[in-house]
Amino acid sequence: MRCRVATDHYKAVRVSLLNDAVCVESSRQLSRFRNDVHACLKARADALFELADALLCEPGPVRSPVDLTLSPEYRRGHGALYGALNRGRIDVAQLREVLAGLPLPRWPDGRIVLAVDVSPWLRSDAPCSAERLFCHVYGRAKSASQFIPGWPYSFVAALEMGRTSWTSPLDVVRLGPADDATAVTANQLRGVIERLITAGQWRTGDPDVLIVTDAGYDITRLAYVLRDLPVELLGRIRSDRVMRRPAPSREEFLRAHPRGGRPPKHGGEFALADQATWPEPAVSTLTDTTHYGKAETRAWDRIHPRLTHRAAWLDHEGALPLIEGTLIRLKVEHLPGNRDAPPVWLWSSKTGATSTDVDRCWQAFLRRFDLEHTYRFWKQTLGWTRPKLRATQAADRWTWLLVIAHTQLRLGRYLIEDLRHPWERPVPRGQLTPARVRRGFRNLRPLLAQPASAPKPSRPGPGRPPGIPNRRPAPHYDVGKTVKRGRTLAALQQSGR
Repeated sequence: MRCRVATDHYKAVRVSLLNDAVCVESSRQLSRFRNDVHACLKARADALFELADALLCEPGPVRSPVDLTLSPEYRRGHGALYGALNRGRIDVAQLREVLAGLPLPRWPDGRIVLAVDVSPWLRSDAPCSAERLFCHVYGRAKSASQFIPGWPYSFVAALEMGRTSWTSPLDVVRLGPADDATAVTANQLRGVIERLITAGQWRTGDPDVLIVTDAGYDITRLAYVLRDLPVELLGRIRSDRVMRRPAPSREEFLRAHPRGGRPPKHGGEFALADQATWPEPAVSTLTDTTHYGKAETRAWDRIHPRLTHRAAWLDHEGALPLIEGTLIRLKVEHLPGNRDAPPVWLWSSKTGATSTDVDRCWQAFLRRFDLEHTYRFWKQTLGWTRPKLRATQAADRWTWLLVIAHTQLRLGRYLIEDLRHPWERPVPRGQLTPARVRRGFRNLRPLLAQPASAPKPSRPGPGRPPGIPNRRPAPHYDVGKTVKRGRTLAALQQSGR
């Protein structure tokens, strides 16, 4: 009995020492990150930095940025706040390198899993704001989608394993009226992967980085553009698409056509909605889950689309490529609140996938929805879309401040004690949600690095003289795409291409 007590005491001391080591390392990383962030702020640095601290220490949801000037962490006036958002400057390239060098979550095989998605900042009542697009949104009308003017932002974040609401944002880009969404996403992902390689997050011999997308992305186009990088693309595709099976081998072709001829480039049709066109799957798995019942997957190898010189491939020179991958059909027993769960079709750019690869793919796709928790936390708690900013540059600075604030919460989640309401369940340290970590950040902030200097006394400007109206009205801007394609399919057909 005495030996058991001694053993239990030893285990408790060991866990305490381990937690202390984790806390010390987390505190060092968080203080180092705060110093690096301050170095990335090139103009109005102290005002921008204290604005991010006010975001972190505000006791409740952010209703308006001007309310943050009442926070004790923001030692300046409301004029300095709007001056920092309108005329400040953030070295985004340097900040992206700092984010890429931070510790990232890894999956059991050491793989980094990234997710890319677009979230809109709706600005339907801002005709004087430039570069707005029609954003496709749901939930604002009964059983209907709407197109509302706003600023769409493309996010890239690292995903964690298991049930969690944490993500690690690494990059954000605003899509403009003249941008090709696929091209911008490809350049954004290429920049993130290259920065991760430069920072030593990926080395030769490591598993490929898995990039997960939802429907709406041209996943085969992304796989072709990023084929020179150590990445694997995984995305959801529409359930009414028609793909192609692999072309038959030379022997099979000669048996079917003894006289020979030109071998086909594509095999037979694979209609996702017609089970009669499905061959025998190469891989089949069955997994018991806690929330969805049994998850059944079937995978077919070397399934590819039949490309034509249309849409994104209109300007492609030469013969169109053959982009083969693994087609995965995921069928779960039931969904929460919905007993009749439709199947989900996924396409991976990796060929020759095993059962382990297939299970990892659909599990990573389910983890992609953790980004929705991040969007909700940003919009409802941090007040991402609350400011009525006119200039797009100010909106971009505000968005990057939220990335800085969210990263500090992630780095400091092992240092925060749980401050919970009486009706909330206790949660161990390190497993708190972002909102509950934010409750205790004000108690942690004095123990961290404070690179921002104290404000200097100054007198406010005279402003506009009384009785003098504004003689320079703000210009109005149209909404939507403003750039037309220079070449059309009809013109290419007339030229004989």
